[in-house]
Formats: sequence, structure tokens, C-alpha cells
Amino acid sequence: MLIHIRGLHRVYQVGAEQVHALNGVDLDIDRNEYVAIMGPSGSGKSTLMNIIGCLDTPTAGQYRLKDQEISSLSDDELARIRNQEIGFVFQTFNLLPRADALHNVELPLVYAGLKHEERRIRAREAIDLVGLTDRMKHRPNELSGGQRQRVAIARALVNHPSIILADEPTGNLDSATGEEIMAAFERIWQQGNTVILVTHEADIARHARRVVRMRDGHIESDAPRAAGTQPAVAT
Repeated sequence: MLIHIRGLHRVYQVGAEQVHALNGVDLDIDRNEYVAIMGPSGSGKSTLMNIIGCLDTPTAGQYRLKDQEISSLSDDELARIRNQEIGFVFQTFNLLPRADALHNVELPLVYAGLKHEERRIRAREAIDLVGLTDRMKHRPNELSGGQRQRVAIARALVNHPSIILADEPTGNLDSATGEEIMAAFERIWQQGNTVILVTHEADIARHARRVVRMRDGHIESDAPRAAGTQPAVAT
């Protein structure tokens, strides 16, 4: 089991009020699953994503990643997990504007302490995987929105993480470009990666093989995607 979550609660103190973002969530995710976590604003999906990604800690409950209890880890150990075990893809790309695509993809490897030549080899491999070999020397402002998101996906892949965690990855893209990005996630999943996609859009969630729906801090439903609804993969 890659992810094992039991009785997860997250309570935020907002002034004098307590906000219960998660209310006893149970969730298991195996290796090489493709899961969409859906829900309206305020459902708890972003809070759950932040906890899975070790960006936040639960108020109560258990979260085990690769049989390791996350709540027992130090800040340095959590930073290592974020760098080596989880590849993040965000709606806003989060690229360094003055660095070219290759250097943006290399960045997690710098933090991981790899030598320059190894960083360069692995970054080029990741850029090749997302089909941007001819754009690796371009800066973000020289790339389209879809190309920038593919650079962000390559950066997420470069450390060979256990999980690709994507938060509304097509939110800033037009529908045609969004379909191209979802085709890239499909290829990543088919190559053996675990993909967890957080979205409020049904058209995006339908690409996943399993859909977890959240409401009011609870999991409302958790089911395989209906057979026959998967769109063709772009090549």
C-alpha cells in the first residue's frame, strides 16, 4: 500500500471559530493508481492534497506513506519526502522566469544534491518524456501555457517520485491544451507512476481510473470510473 489514511481530521482556528476542513477521512491508494479527488470549493479536497503532499499536517488521524508514519517525521525528513517522493504540478506552473526549461526541471535535483552532469542527463530525459526537447533552452515567457505546464510536469517527474500530485493542472489552460496535458498524465500513469489529480471539473476527473468525491470534509463516494468513458489518448 502506497498511501494509507485513517480517521484524518484537520481543524483550522480562524479567529474565534474552528473550521473543520477534514472530518474523519479514510483512504487507501495503491502504487500505479490514477485517482481523481473531486469536490466543490470547501469540500476538503485541497486540504487532503496538502496533507498527502506533506505540505500540511493533520490535527488527528493517521497518514502512512510507504509504511512510514508521516506525523513522526522531522521537518528535514518531511522536506526530503517532498523532494524525492512527491512530484508536484500546480495550476500556476511555478516556474522560475529567468531560467530556461532545462534549468527549471533540474531544480529538484539541485536540492537533492546530485552532481551537475547527472542533473543534466535526468532533466533532459524528463523533458524528452513530455515532448519538449526542442524547447529546453526557452524561458517560460517564450513558451505557451501548455508548454509551461509540460515543463512543470517534467520537473515533477525528474526525481522519479512515488506520487505525481497535480492540483487543478489545467485550470489556466484552454480546453484543447488541457486535453494535451491530460494525455501527458495518461502516458505518465501508463509508464508505472501513481497519479493523484485534484480537480473540481468532471471533464478532467473522467481521465482518471478512480474518482473520490468529497463534500464537507468527508469522502462522499469512492469508485472506479465508469467503463467506456475514457477518452482516446493523444499521441
